[in-house]
Amino acid sequence: MENTFKFEANPYHNLVLKDRKNLEISGVKSIDSFDAEEFLIETSQGWMIVHGKELTLAKLDTENGDVIIKGMIQAIEYVSSKKGNTDESVFSRLFK
Repeated sequence: MENTFKFEANPYHNLVLKDRKNLEISGVKSIDSFDAEEFLIETSQGWMIVHGKELTLAKLDTENGDVIIKGMIQAIEYVSSKKGNTDESVFSRLFK
């Protein structure tokens, strides 16, 4: 499922990961796309990709820029540009 959510974020960006199953993120500017394995998020500190399994958007507070993602969190990655929203496979991105 691909969706785009844009909202005003607070200028501070924080992460709280609880038991690798509950990720709380503040300072979110937009969610560019997401599915059960990957979220592409623009934060006040740059672009971020959350990788995992059975990921769901549990909370979306557009007023404060807060997001909660639930599922098995496998990796959190900051990237220099918006690159997660492509038609490339995971393997082609790994072997660039």
